[in-house]
Amino acid sequence: MTDTPAYVPPKVWTWNKENGGQFASINRPIAGPTHDKELPVGKHPFQLYSLATPNGVKVTVMLEELLALGHKGAEYDAWLIKIGNGDQFGSGFVDINPNSKIPALMDHSGPEPVRVFESGSILFYLAEKFGAFLPKDIKARTVAMSWLFWQMGSAPYLGGGFGHFYAYAPFKIEYAIDRFAMEVKRQLDVLDRRLADNEYLAGKEYTIADMAVWPWYGALAKGLVYGAGEFLSVQDYKNVQRWTDQIAQRPAVKRGRMVNRVSGDPASQLHERHDAGDFETKTQDKIAPAT
Repeated sequence: MTDTPAYVPPKVWTWNKENGGQFASINRPIAGPTHDKELPVGKHPFQLYSLATPNGVKVTVMLEELLALGHKGAEYDAWLIKIGNGDQFGSGFVDINPNSKIPALMDHSGPEPVRVFESGSILFYLAEKFGAFLPKDIKARTVAMSWLFWQMGSAPYLGGGFGHFYAYAPFKIEYAIDRFAMEVKRQLDVLDRRLADNEYLAGKEYTIADMAVWPWYGALAKGLVYGAGEFLSVQDYKNVQRWTDQIAQRPAVKRGRMVNRVSGDPASQLHERHDAGDFETKTQDKIAPAT
């Protein structure tokens, strides 16, 4: 049933070796900075420090959607944080997010800067600030917030659970993969049932709930993460597929996916974003030959 020898936990756990896997070099059991490094600050009200992981994409999609609605105050600089290099443990980043996870946002639009961390909190902060993508009616608003928090509670089972043991762990553990595959398929079924009778997660209205869930489960539905599409039979979740395709066609979503991206087609990678024109002139296919 298992591919590994039996493990007996010690009475007291100690950190005496790297934990293995792709991210072993940046995992540690303590918080705080590992080095001094100030963060750059650009010209716009919002300064985003991020990477185009699913959590990072949530926020860049939200900012691009706000700009598409005409909210000029949502202009932002997006700075690349290379988590594989440990950038998130620099002193400047830890000052914004003591949890050392992307994304992290600074709002310089008021008399005093405001720091915001955790992707769901950032989405909610921006929705409140601009009065957009979150219903004002208490019932509809509660539905949207419920699905936003559903994503916060569910995605760790997808990423840190299934994704880790299926794709990143140094060896395969049948029990762990079976356990988390079952949970991820249950989550996909939850979404599929909800989307059978609703255009978006909160109903007829596109909200921050969709922006939170789509980068994780939309990518999963299209087989873009963990190489697990066939393994999880993602094509069977027809309503999730419909919703995924519908959101993917939004121009702001297309732009948001490009920001801070460092993999895939060079034309889809905009390592840093400082102006709207950067999407046309500063993608990697245009600047890489010069560097």
